[in-house]
Amino acid sequence: MKRLLVNLGPLVHLSGNGPIAGDLTDETSHVLPAGMAILVNEHVIERIGHEGDLIEEYQGIETIDLEGKAVIPGLVDAHTHLLWAGDRSREISWKLQGMSYRQIADKGGGIAYTVEQTRNLPGSELAKIGIKRMEEALRNGTTHLEAKSGYGLSTESELKLLEIAESISAVDNLPSLDLTWMGAHAAPPGEKIESYYESVISDQLPNVIEQGIARSVDVFCEPGWFSIEQSEELLKESKKNGLDLRIHIDEFEDGGGGDLAAELKVQTADHAHHTKLDTRINMANANVMTGFLPGTPYSMGEPYPDFHECIANNVQWSIATDFNPNCRTLSLPFIASILVQRNEITPITALAACTRNSAQTTPHPSGLAHGQICEGGIANLNIIDGPYWEAWCVQPGHSPFSATMLEGKMIYH
Repeated sequence: MKRLLVNLGPLVHLSGNGPIAGDLTDETSHVLPAGMAILVNEHVIERIGHEGDLIEEYQGIETIDLEGKAVIPGLVDAHTHLLWAGDRSREISWKLQGMSYRQIADKGGGIAYTVEQTRNLPGSELAKIGIKRMEEALRNGTTHLEAKSGYGLSTESELKLLEIAESISAVDNLPSLDLTWMGAHAAPPGEKIESYYESVISDQLPNVIEQGIARSVDVFCEPGWFSIEQSEELLKESKKNGLDLRIHIDEFEDGGGGDLAAELKVQTADHAHHTKLDTRINMANANVMTGFLPGTPYSMGEPYPDFHECIANNVQWSIATDFNPNCRTLSLPFIASILVQRNEITPITALAACTRNSAQTTPHPSGLAHGQICEGGIANLNIIDGPYWEAWCVQPGHSPFSATMLEGKMIYH
């Protein structure tokens, strides 16, 4: 069935091949003025053109009047920890007492607590939690998200989390999912990294490969967690077995993970908070995306990384929510407001970071282009509740969208 979207305000399309890097001050190549129309055929964008031309050519088909509202691409959240149970809100009091991430873990909080709660909750309940979170993401304009395991930390529990994620990815009218195995997230309660790592490489990995659900592998490569050597071995073995590569690096300090990311040409190196500029440039030269997670320093009360040095040096970068028990937001507009309203990043740059750039590291299951509005691409787009597209990132705490088109279906918020 064909439908024609008419009476559009400004259309931010961000179309093109590959990631966007550098200064985006000139918006004219990425934004079309009011007066365009979009022809959607089932779940695909078939035509983009001047409204008068398309109305005349496609007389008699269903039209949807957008009432002059601005349009941007569907948002792509390229780093989430979607499935976990338990409430760690009490930890904010410990943080305010000056406790470190490690001290909170030693007190019975942190990942160990979440692992215990997640393991003990029935799969059906975890699925309900996941669906509720995906609905929240959609209300905030996310049409596709990457979802990691990592709160099971045993072969049985990690496989269970991937199975649940696969099952909820099939639910209609929810964002599509890209699934990542992250058994190498931390050591489970009562176990040391060294012994746990041996089970990850010798038992979890073969079982994950046999299961065939995860597209990628991720590892928390950080001093005190998984070493450079362990991370390298796990990533290489995973790649041999057909998994794409992702890595957490330099969240707390520059631990050298960026050099490994560049060497192995992983898809994305995330957090990268304390990564040196020359390492960022080396990663960019190896086509590695720097995946910033601004919600994490926001929730931890820490300074933000220097986004501007990436812009000045043409380093490609993305942003994501890092949704997890310590960063409980699935709103990319909120994450973007941190960049725009606290770090003087332009709205178009922030938008590119969670659409076209993030889409480079987490493909749509259809194989079609997403994170942009282009002919032949998936029909994922957001309708701003007003005539100015910049409103997408200046309303923290509220969804700026009146509707989202998800794979050709209009969902009103």
